[in-house]
Amino acid sequence: MSLYSISDSNRTKTWIILGVFLLLNIAVGYVLAFIYNDSAILYGAVIVSLILNFASYWYSDKVVLSLAGARPALRAEFFDLYNAVENLSITAGLPMPKVYVVDDPAPNAFATGRNKEHSVICVTTGLLKIMDKNELQGVIAHELSHIGNYDILLSTILVVLAGFISILSNWFLHGGMRGLNGDDSRAGNVLAILGIILVLLSPLFATLLRLAVSRRREALADATGALLTRYPEGLASALEKISKYEKPMIHANDATAHLYISNPFGAEGLKGMHKLFLTHPPIEERIASLRASL
Repeated sequence: MSLYSISDSNRTKTWIILGVFLLLNIAVGYVLAFIYNDSAILYGAVIVSLILNFASYWYSDKVVLSLAGARPALRAEFFDLYNAVENLSITAGLPMPKVYVVDDPAPNAFATGRNKEHSVICVTTGLLKIMDKNELQGVIAHELSHIGNYDILLSTILVVLAGFISILSNWFLHGGMRGLNGDDSRAGNVLAILGIILVLLSPLFATLLRLAVSRRREALADATGALLTRYPEGLASALEKISKYEKPMIHANDATAHLYISNPFGAEGLKGMHKLFLTHPPIEERIASLRASL
């Protein structure tokens, strides 16, 4: 499969997910409108869905940067980082992304944005502290590959949509419980049942949405990044250093975990539910694959 077909596939997935999300919200609005015999609820669900889809496309990168606690990286303060991004962007034939940093000792990085012309690369100060020049270039090349492969819009939109699903589930639960205490016990019972089902299933649904991006995209970005630098050992060594840091990131959360070059939960990310729904291939496999290409 060529990079062009991968890019087209990711664009298609993005619009499919937005469409499914729109239809899901309309279906929920229809159920509520039926329960309360109020068509205004359905109209409201349609309007909210359209607004959220619009906001997801245009502003989801800002949501991601806010959740990560990121700030713009000043060239004077982070000259080596700027230099690496600028040079590799030219090599890759991509517009220069905006550069952000997260003040966090955990070494990690991610890319976000809606397209190649409106993209962001963000790294932690912990990553900058432990990487040498070749390793930093390997990480930046990996993130630029996500931009070039058009992974970023799909990955970024999933943050907003998955978060909204969780909010919606809580709203259902609380609405149902209030209904149980009101005069319309039928409506309350139905809302309570819907709320409980959504509360139980929404984390799984949100995770499945993120997994729609597929673990394969990380392996592809590794391979593409190695081709960009022509030095696979740089990224392999960087991943090796990242894997040795066991503490979680300060702002680690499930909504944005799939964006990072490595699991942001540290050693805790290999336990319990986090392990069951890992959004990244095992880092040892990624390192081995890179070194096998030498």
